[in-house]
Amino acid sequence: MNHATSLHDVHLNQPALVTIGVFDGVHIGHQHLVRQLVERARVSGHLTVVLTFFPHPDAVLHDITGPYYLTTPEQRAEELTRLGVDWVITQTFDDQFRHMRAADYIETLCQHVAMRELWVGQHFALGYDREGDIEFLRQEGARHGYTVHEVELVQGEDHSAVSSTRIRQLLQNGDVAEAGRLLGRLYTVEGEVVHGDQRGRTIGFPTANVQLWTEQVLPAFGVYTGFAAFNGETHPCVTNLGVRPTFDGKQLRVESHLLAFSGDIYGRTLKVSFMHRLRGEMRFPSIQDLIAQIAVDVEQARVLLDANR
Repeated sequence: MNHATSLHDVHLNQPALVTIGVFDGVHIGHQHLVRQLVERARVSGHLTVVLTFFPHPDAVLHDITGPYYLTTPEQRAEELTRLGVDWVITQTFDDQFRHMRAADYIETLCQHVAMRELWVGQHFALGYDREGDIEFLRQEGARHGYTVHEVELVQGEDHSAVSSTRIRQLLQNGDVAEAGRLLGRLYTVEGEVVHGDQRGRTIGFPTANVQLWTEQVLPAFGVYTGFAAFNGETHPCVTNLGVRPTFDGKQLRVESHLLAFSGDIYGRTLKVSFMHRLRGEMRFPSIQDLIAQIAVDVEQARVLLDANR
């Protein structure tokens, strides 16, 4: 994977097809654009370059804090590489960058990348005050020797545009199935398995307590079926996301019970994906009631996962 964290670190002399955008989540709309870019590049023998940003421009422009991202910068680069992209460049988006004029940005881009075609979605614009609209980019293309290709945005079944904002809302509502459909894959978070209270072992359902990146969006509190992956292995799992009210918990935990697996995975990076929401988080009258419900959750998860295998 060729992933640079600054445009200034890249010097590509081979002719390239370029697209620019945030691409948070790399959802089916992003995939539609990138796949066309890659197909065109393979025919012409050119490189493919995706130029994206971190932090998210929304976070800088609107002072957004807390969970907002659908992918880490590394996850995003991995997904784009999986689509066949040759280079991913993650440019730092800060207050200085936001004031950069569009003409200056295009000038800098063309100094570092031999851009022959620029592929963008409808209504795309870049630069200070979004001055670099499609018409502006075409005028710059005449000066710098590239053409602009405007790609129609993908729409969902309800004819609304597929967007990262919509996927965030679905996740916050617990609708991981629909979010996964718009992503074109199961929604996934990842982090190191750390020691927790180890209560799961005492009640017969040991769990991996996953320490996640705090800026990534999590589904609504509840219990989910899905998969847990580490070291090339993938296991069906049931994941509880919440504060464990039965134990008067206050701290958010993501705890996955891996089905038909036993072993020590502390310290390993676990990727947890979400397929179905079984129920919301609940406070149970007793530990025995909780154990009984977990047994029901696990059985229901087995049925759902077998049906979708």
